[in-house]
Amino acid sequence: MDETKDTEKRLVDLEVKVGFAEDLLEQLNQTMFRQQQLIDMLTREVAQLRQRIPDGDDGVIRSPDELPPPHY
Repeated sequence: MDETKDTEKRLVDLEVKVGFAEDLLEQLNQTMFRQQQLIDMLTREVAQLRQRIPDGDDGVIRSPDELPPPHY
């Protein structure tokens, strides 16, 4: 009888652990989903910003103080 209770306790412990593992897996899945959405949004923003940069420019935005002199 003692062996049956021990087996039952171990089974209950395993079921609890599986429940926690399933919850953690769902949380990780939701986190990855949100991260992928953010990556997709940032990728679109970068593509839009690249379209705004004129061709031939090195892509660096400079202030007027950093512009080369007119004879350059």
